[in-house]
Amino acid sequence: MKLRILSVGHKMPDWVQAACHEYTKRMPREMSVDIVEIKPDKRASGKNSEVVQEAEAKRILELAGRDFLIALDERGQEVTTLQLSERMRLWMGQGRDVCLVIGGADGLHESIKQKADWLWSLSRLTMPHGMVRVMLSEQLYRALSVINNHPYHRE
Repeated sequence: MKLRILSVGHKMPDWVQAACHEYTKRMPREMSVDIVEIKPDKRASGKNSEVVQEAEAKRILELAGRDFLIALDERGQEVTTLQLSERMRLWMGQGRDVCLVIGGADGLHESIKQKADWLWSLSRLTMPHGMVRVMLSEQLYRALSVINNHPYHRE
């Protein structure tokens, strides 16, 4: 199973790249994590938030294809790391790749939320885009560590 983080936004600071790389490189080949950056749509020439979200949604859905789709949304379900590891076990059993979507500055279009197999909230807090990438990468690694009884996660 492959995990892909589809992230609207580009030109992340070096610390974001380094932190994400630190966790994604720890993942085994059979559960690799790739981060795919999606260039944000410009808000020029009178485009409103809805138009920007819709353009980004089309690109996201094209990239996601038939993968199990998880949309990160502040109104989604919050879970503990142990609960995330149980969900990850289920994903592994489905035989599908998984796409985790981080929206842009205007958020995710409603069509993404409706098509998502799961709406997940990392936190109710508003966080910088780069921080979400880092937290997501780390939590995926931590959940896999729980599954593999690795001492990275302690309870």
